[in-house]
Amino acid sequence: MTDDTSLDPRDQDDLLAAEYVLGLLGPDDWRRAQERVAVDGDFAAKVQGWENRLAPLNEYFPEEPAPDLLDQIEARLFPPAPTPARRGWLWGAGLGTAIAAVLALVVFVAFPPAPPPAPTLQAELVDAERGLTLLVGVIPQEEAVIINATGPMPEAGSVYELWAIDEGGAPRSLGLLDEGETRLSGVVQPGETVAVSLEPAGGSPEPVPTGPVLATALLATP
Repeated sequence: MTDDTSLDPRDQDDLLAAEYVLGLLGPDDWRRAQERVAVDGDFAAKVQGWENRLAPLNEYFPEEPAPDLLDQIEARLFPPAPTPARRGWLWGAGLGTAIAAVLALVVFVAFPPAPPPAPTLQAELVDAERGLTLLVGVIPQEEAVIINATGPMPEAGSVYELWAIDEGGAPRSLGLLDEGETRLSGVVQPGETVAVSLEPAGGSPEPVPTGPVLATALLATP
């Protein structure tokens, strides 16, 4: 703001009004001049007069759209994160792994894997003399036969062999049994009988049991 005490106060007001309209005042002086416009009618009239006199100058300048400063403002307010050092990179990798684990857990909880199919045919074979029990379960859609054995395993040089016997009495081998759980492949139909025999190592040399049949049971739905 120009401060010339040699000027008449009215001339000083006129000069202040001109500086206000031209935007030559500092922030504090401009704010005080703006407040004075609201309460001082004479000063407001001087401001209006300068605005009217200077208005024709605007005709020499084409209208321009307001600049789009949003990107610059955001860049000032939210500067990009600094490039992480090696430790930061390792931490970021660990964070990524943790996020992936959490997402996997969310997917697992939201879409748990389907439970394995349950056997639709079952039988229990018991050899009380040996203390042997076989629980047989059949999953037809997987052509699987699952056997859980409890009790003593056969003596050296012998094996347990599982058989399926159709309604006509014809046996067919399903396979040899291991200790604990055994999973065999085979098609077994409802109404067939399962049997377990004691065979020489490698299984029966014939398509029928050659050793003693220890137990039999009819397959039935659970």
